[in-house]
Amino acid sequence: MNSPIKAIIFDFGGVLLDWNPHNLYQSYFPNQPQAMEDFLNEINFAAWNAQQDKGRPFAEGVAELSAQFPQYAHLIQAYREHWDNSIIGPISGTVDILHTLKQDGHPLYGLSNWSTETFPRVLQKYDFFDLFDDMVISGDVKLVKPDPAIFNLLLSKIDYSASECVLIDDSLPNIDTAKELGFATIHFTSAEQLQLELQEINLL
Repeated sequence: MNSPIKAIIFDFGGVLLDWNPHNLYQSYFPNQPQAMEDFLNEINFAAWNAQQDKGRPFAEGVAELSAQFPQYAHLIQAYREHWDNSIIGPISGTVDILHTLKQDGHPLYGLSNWSTETFPRVLQKYDFFDLFDDMVISGDVKLVKPDPAIFNLLLSKIDYSASECVLIDDSLPNIDTAKELGFATIHFTSAEQLQLELQEINLL
């Protein structure tokens, strides 16, 4: 049975790459997971990082947050200086699925919140990015998920309707916006779960 889905859209961080600030900061908080969590919450890391994903230069973001939290300036600077340590590597099971989908002839697209300063580093390092037909990176377009505008921008680039696309993303707010816009969605939790859900909609 054919699937009504014509295009498959992948998020990158947390789906194809094991990106997490905890990966970097655990060396600064050895055996202190709660202290690390408290620090990330106090500085509102997620909101701050989203501004870099939206195109703000890292130098500007680090300066602003360090002025707000001078007691954490060295930790804030560490994220810029050792950013590569926030990525452990590819999520191998998902990358395997990506290869299979490509071999089966499915159009593959990327839609990711990522700083325009750091994305070129992973693009160069991981060759699975070559499997994508096209991608929209938030830092390049100055929009971030879950803003509907970035989803609509991708649709205008790839020439498919939302109902012809499935979005694979680990963020529930992103999934919720995509659903509202008419996308099929898979809320990613593991490669095994992704494989089962793609089989259910006849894409694997």
